[in-house]
Amino acid sequence: MELRFLGACSEVGRSAVALRAGGKCVLMDYGVLLDDEIGFPAHIPAKEVDAILLTHAHLDHSGLIPLFYIRNGIPVHAVEPTFKFSDLLIKDFLHLSGYYLPYEYVDLKGMMGHAVGHRYSEPFEINGIEVTFLNAGHIPGSCQILIEAEGKRLLYTGDFNTKPSRLLSGADRAPSDLDAIVIESTYANEDHPDREELEKEFVSRCREVVERGGTVLVPAFGVGRSQEVLLILEAHGFDYPVYVDGMALDAIELLAGHPESLRDFELFERAVRNARWINDWRERRLAVKTPSVIISPAGMLKGGAAVFYMESISQDERNAIYLVSFQIPGTPGSILLDKKRFVIKGKERKVLAEVDKFAFSSHCGRSDLETTLSKLDGRAKVFVVHGAEGNCERLASWASGELGLEAHAPRPGDIHKIG
Repeated sequence: MELRFLGACSEVGRSAVALRAGGKCVLMDYGVLLDDEIGFPAHIPAKEVDAILLTHAHLDHSGLIPLFYIRNGIPVHAVEPTFKFSDLLIKDFLHLSGYYLPYEYVDLKGMMGHAVGHRYSEPFEINGIEVTFLNAGHIPGSCQILIEAEGKRLLYTGDFNTKPSRLLSGADRAPSDLDAIVIESTYANEDHPDREELEKEFVSRCREVVERGGTVLVPAFGVGRSQEVLLILEAHGFDYPVYVDGMALDAIELLAGHPESLRDFELFERAVRNARWINDWRERRLAVKTPSVIISPAGMLKGGAAVFYMESISQDERNAIYLVSFQIPGTPGSILLDKKRFVIKGKERKVLAEVDKFAFSSHCGRSDLETTLSKLDGRAKVFVVHGAEGNCERLASWASGELGLEAHAPRPGDIHKIG
């Protein structure tokens, strides 16, 4: 068994790992880097790939997969609603960035035409390679990939979260008898606050803002985080208007057809029923004048309706902007947190509204990552990916120094043999 690392090496973005076994090759994820410029993983010829395994729909894991369908018909495997979310996200990606992408809508259609859906914990075979998808607890449909081939066992975690949230159950625990693990490290440097206490504080702060006549803008990822925030407000009896906008609404409609992917479908239905859906610009202009909570993509404030809301909400000190999504350094959301400034109509301006961050993460924190690794037996090789600002190296060093495991923070193009 051989691993080739194509992306997500010491960065958050362009996740891609190629695994070769028994003369066959499976590609696990093939995403993009969403920065000032779109970044792609290292190239792998389509003719070398026998199958693609997709952990979840976020673009940093899925965004370049349509490239394989310009001339080819490679099967792509995942757990629904991953394909539905991928179709939604990649269509939007094409709409916003099509000029910069090496594929078109027809290639996305080709990808969807070769989609093969699976259930969690039900093994299937690809040319002698046995694959099992395990729940990853990250977004609906997200999975970890367990591979058994040539007498070896490997787990690719993708993005995973072992703690339950309002939206999802926690990830399945990794098997202990692995020969290798490819593990994310997004939060290898910090633990998340207690979830229940954080939820209470968030809802209390939202209530304070609304009761003083202000509006709370919650920029959030359209798939996963927006619905999580909606459920948190409902679970804690928030009885003021809650608006939902943009892609978050499309994701809600898709999730309504997949109750099996949610932890508490009754809570989801109740929250959706009580929310106010934004359908046009007139309703957006009304929402910003209403003491309320507005949940809207994009989570890093790089686009979407949230940028429109920022124009008015940011300039009134009665209002608040509560960030709830991971902020890649250098993005507008990251700059807002660090400097309390935001570009409005081409000019950077000071933000007068209250600004804060609530870490409703759907990734493992440091202790959860370390616990996962500490349960492995001594033969497991560890490969740490999907971490910025030294987090890959930090977790690999911990695994080596504290657990005595052979651990690596691979570079793009690195090849490692298992066994």
